[in-house]
Amino acid sequence: MPARESYNQTLNLLQEHHRWFQKNIPLIASENVSSPAVREALASDFGHRYAEGWPGERVYAGCTYIDQVELLCIDLMKKLYNAEFVDVRPISGVVANLVTYTAFTEPGDIMMALSIPCGGHITTGKRRLGGTAGAVSGLDVRYLALDYKELNIDIDKTKGRVRKLVDAGTPPKLVMFGASVFPFPHPVKELAETFHDIGAIVGYDAAHVAGLIAGGIFQDPLREGADFVNLSTHKTLFGPQHGTVLSWSKYADRIKRATFPGMVSNHHLHALAGVTIACTEMLEFGGDYTRQVVKNARALAQALHERGFKVLAEHKGFTESHVILIDVTQQGDGGTIEETLERANIIINRNLLPWDIKEGRHFMHPGGIRLGTSEVTRIGMKESEMIEIAEFISRVVVDKEGVSKVKEDVAEFRKDFQRVHYCFEEAAEAYKYIRMR
Repeated sequence: MPARESYNQTLNLLQEHHRWFQKNIPLIASENVSSPAVREALASDFGHRYAEGWPGERVYAGCTYIDQVELLCIDLMKKLYNAEFVDVRPISGVVANLVTYTAFTEPGDIMMALSIPCGGHITTGKRRLGGTAGAVSGLDVRYLALDYKELNIDIDKTKGRVRKLVDAGTPPKLVMFGASVFPFPHPVKELAETFHDIGAIVGYDAAHVAGLIAGGIFQDPLREGADFVNLSTHKTLFGPQHGTVLSWSKYADRIKRATFPGMVSNHHLHALAGVTIACTEMLEFGGDYTRQVVKNARALAQALHERGFKVLAEHKGFTESHVILIDVTQQGDGGTIEETLERANIIINRNLLPWDIKEGRHFMHPGGIRLGTSEVTRIGMKESEMIEIAEFISRVVVDKEGVSKVKEDVAEFRKDFQRVHYCFEEAAEAYKYIRMR
């Protein structure tokens, strides 16, 4: 294909994507939409520059204004999370995890975390699974126990697993709380002492719930015993894709050195500027936003439950976060349902259930789906819209209605929800393609 034709095709595909997202219902729990001001930062000249090192200690010149923005971002993060030390240079949540693995462990050390089917992230996975902790950092990953009914870490069983490791002379050096399926606060307070007493470091992967923590409605892991908190900045925290490590001053030097020169060179300065703006938005609007996110998640879960879906943790109100997990084995499998809903312009993702592997299911066609309400909340939806969304999903999955008619109705429904809310300028459309040529 000639270069000019490929050039035009790429730009056309970008515009088609924007037009598509103006008409669909985005329910991916790990995604969000940023404000016009954040997108302005992403288009700035910062994206052309380098700033290796710590502000004021750069390897490169030309960082006068970059340093000021980065220091401002650090200060805002400290306010949002009441953290003594913040490193905003990791370029993603994965890199933030790698920074702390590098800072606090050595290859061969034992780390405990949730397994992937139980909600754990691939960054805490075993080597044989290609997980970051095992395959990249060389850690020996052992699993925290999950209570399937409660969808949370089983405190007593986990303490028992820790005792067995200690008795065998192989105590864990690191525990990672946090998950990709994260409906309820983890028992950091209840287990931190158990790990600290054996000399382990307590970490917390807040990638999914960083916005909820900043909004003051989930939990406060640093006060509950965590030595560090890692986060990505584009899920419930509604910035661009980037990462951050929060910790205490006593760990500052080892984290800084692990970040640079260990894990990053330049750290995507345009994204850092966008994170800074997102932090100001969270400080101003985060309480209202995060409360609505959780209200919407519970309303969506309840509406789906009433339509015959097996939404897990009904006895606990389904969720205390943005995430709900649904067992769809009565309706089919998660992969097929994901594909069918996408054709109706409803964007969700398939998800392993904690027991799926034992029952012979595969991640491509698992028994579950995962839904999140961060993005639909950001574009102004509330509880009544969650009922409508549940009805759309039910029409496709339960009633087996043709996707073309549902797709038309979804597009009509979306016409009233095109602007970004919970930001300083709400006039711009959320998915409008901005042409700069």
